[in-house]
Formats: sequence, C-alpha cells, structure tokens
Amino acid sequence: MEISKYFSKVFLWMCIGLAVTFITGQVVANSPSMVMEVFSGWYILLAILQIGVVIFLSARITKMQPTTAKITFIIYSILTGLTFSSIFIAYKVTSIMTVFLVTSGVMLIFGLIGYFTKIDLTKLGNILLIGLLCIIVVSIINMFVGNATLDLGLCILSIVIFLGYVAFDIQKIKQFYNFDPNNDNLAIMGALELYLDFINIFLNLLQLFGDND
Repeated sequence: MEISKYFSKVFLWMCIGLAVTFITGQVVANSPSMVMEVFSGWYILLAILQIGVVIFLSARITKMQPTTAKITFIIYSILTGLTFSSIFIAYKVTSIMTVFLVTSGVMLIFGLIGYFTKIDLTKLGNILLIGLLCIIVVSIINMFVGNATLDLGLCILSIVIFLGYVAFDIQKIKQFYNFDPNNDNLAIMGALELYLDFINIFLNLLQLFGDND
C-alpha cells in the first residue's frame, strides 16, 4: 500500500470518529431527558469508560481483529459524544463550527510539519508527556483554587502541547507505515491519536474563543 493511501485510511477513520462524536453530542443535546441522564448520574462513569476504552485499545491493538479495533474506536467516539453534548448546550452552533474549522486548519499545518520535517521528533514525545502530566496536575489543583488567570494559561499551554502532539503523531504514523503498511489496526491507532489531538485542541480553542449560547 502506498503511504498516501495509508494516510488516507488514517484520516478517514479520524473523520468518522469525529463525525460520530459530534452527531452523538448534537442528538443528546437536543433531548433534555438524555442530557439529564448523562449529567446527573452517568457522567463520571462515562468518563471512566472513556479512559478504559483508550487504555484497552492502546494495549490490545496489535492483538485485535481489525473489525474489533474499528468497533472499539467507534464505541469510544460514541462515549465521547455523550459527554461532548455539553458544548452544544453551552456554545452557539456558529461558534462551534468556526472553532471546528480553525482546529482543522491548525491541525493541517502542524500535521504537514510532522510529515515533512527531517528532524526526529521521538524525544519530543517525552517533553510533551511531561507537559501534559503537569497540566493535568495543575488543572486538578485549580479546580479547588478557581484561579481564572491560571485557567487561561493552562488552556493556552494545552493547545501548544497538543499541536506538538499532532506533529509527533504524524511522524509516528509514518513509522507505523514503515513497520507494516498493510496493518489496519495500526491505522486505527493512528486515527485514534489524531482524533484525541483534534478533540483537545478544539475544546481548548472553544474555551478561549467560543461564544456562549
């Protein structure tokens, strides 16, 4: 398989995941009873399930049947969509669409950087991981402190971190291709990583620039 076709497969599955998430979120947001169910008693469980599915998919991806990997990815996209419904309640649809397009644009730019750069970005992964862990820890602390300035700084830093991840993940997907160009499961794994990058960049940009409904 040519590398262009391999990347087409990766981006196709990323887009399928995003479409499932956004459609699920919109459907839930349009149903007051479903919103009540998700955010009254199921939210924490859904968040735990999301983490569990990602860990399961990452750990078992090389041992799964391709169909199982695709179904698991779709299940994760649906779970994310259930919690994602809050943005359709909190923000105007036009604002969501604008931020979606901006996110797509910056993802494209940093994806091209990751694809064409001759620099080995392997070491960047450790730096990004440390930065991400620091953001998570400080964010948990700030939940109790409630410092708006710190929250803004964390939001900007998160965008920088995940833009770095886009370039890093694109280069890693090229390595997946070099390792086994016909492995559908590795393509799904690449799609999941880019999907997570997109969602995190999108949510942080929406927090910065979104218009509240």
